[in-house]
Amino acid sequence: MPIDISAGARRCPEALVFPTSDENTYVFPLSSSSLLKVHKGSITKWSVDGRSDAIVNSTNELMIADGGADLAIHRAAGPKLRDACYDIPEIQPGVRCSTGQARITPGFRLPASRVIHTVGPIYFYDNNPQASLRNAYRNSLKLAKANKIRYIAFPAVCCGAYGYPLEEAATVAISTVKEFADDFKEVHFVLLLDDVYNVWLRKIWEKLLPVAENRCCGLL
Repeated sequence: MPIDISAGARRCPEALVFPTSDENTYVFPLSSSSLLKVHKGSITKWSVDGRSDAIVNSTNELMIADGGADLAIHRAAGPKLRDACYDIPEIQPGVRCSTGQARITPGFRLPASRVIHTVGPIYFYDNNPQASLRNAYRNSLKLAKANKIRYIAFPAVCCGAYGYPLEEAATVAISTVKEFADDFKEVHFVLLLDDVYNVWLRKIWEKLLPVAENRCCGLL
């Protein structure tokens, strides 16, 4: 269930972190009305209400599952997800969703109601991988907002076979999510691997909490 943000968080000089009973979940204020949550676990099991929630799938331009979390999401959703992806028309031969863009389908057997499919950059082949990754996050969030999604969960887009360095990827992800701080009730990162989870937590402490602490203490 969503946490009631009106209950408040721990105050300065401690970081603004909401308490949680799950040692693998951290909850941070994203704005006065929105939370950022970081979980360690499988995104295929994530859901908030099954009606206004969506998970993001890091896929390829043809939207054919070929491994990693993409394949796990398709297996959990069942064959109707594959069919829904195939029904999305190609915008050019071999491309249903170009790098940096996003498409949406139902979640089918997944607990989340929707899947937002996005294509991030192949790090060593993209001329501007940071811009492409930012676009993948930004367009996923725009698409979610347009479809009245209130709760959205991201994996670490492009940090597997596409080779995006974790530190830079986390910085891009967190800074882009901050642009949409007032547009969602909750934004989640659901991260399966310990090293990815730890990098994301560290970057949130570095990039997000100093602003919140200063605002709390009247410094901003």
